[in-house]
Amino acid sequence: MEIKPQTRRRIQLVLAAAIVLAGGRALMIYRARHAERTAAEKQRQAKETGLNPDYYVIPKKLHPYDVKSARELTKQPVWVKEGYRYAYYPYDPARHHADFKQQAGWLGPIEKLQIKDVVTDVSPGAPDQKQVMALFDRDGKHYAFPIGVLRSGDYQIYSDEMLYIQDPHELYNHWPADVWDAISRHEVKPGMNELQADFAIGMGVPHKQDNPDTKVVDYPNGGKPLQITYRNGKATDIKPGPAA
Repeated sequence: MEIKPQTRRRIQLVLAAAIVLAGGRALMIYRARHAERTAAEKQRQAKETGLNPDYYVIPKKLHPYDVKSARELTKQPVWVKEGYRYAYYPYDPARHHADFKQQAGWLGPIEKLQIKDVVTDVSPGAPDQKQVMALFDRDGKHYAFPIGVLRSGDYQIYSDEMLYIQDPHELYNHWPADVWDAISRHEVKPGMNELQADFAIGMGVPHKQDNPDTKVVDYPNGGKPLQITYRNGKATDIKPGPAA
């Protein structure tokens, strides 16, 4: 059967678009893998020269651009980057709807999750957009938290900023065992750096400082606020913080 010129042209355009999309995706994957190899080599050099190896850790990213690509989050565990920053909500699978009026809690510091699915849901107070939601289970109950928005057909997905798709224990395996022990107990000890404190007790809110060598940070810490002073990048003073 002979294909009409107009139909042939449409097929050519679709194939060309698919090739461009596949090529762009392949280039992004190549760049990500190259960055990982480069970071690993720099991290090795940092250990040998006494520089801070943390600077050369480059976690993998998914770069999701729609719901289908965001479902890559279901293929491995994920870990929360900043504890006590992101709220999660009860989710009703039968209604395919999260109860945004009833916050269930906050995702904890480097909390390990197994994402079951990624879906869209109505956005409270914003009828012109939808929320992109990651679903997970805990203690036999269903929950969801937002990882992006869909507006006018365009997705904005920020799961790469929220979640690790690699075990942080492996990413930062150059940290001493006693540091990881403190993190597992959600404690901050003198000498820990700011990233280690974030892993232990979640997000912090820094004070305005004039001295670049000193930094004061308030941590909500899940309702047990702490205030930590860092000098030259290391925690020196740890005390109860102001109530939220």
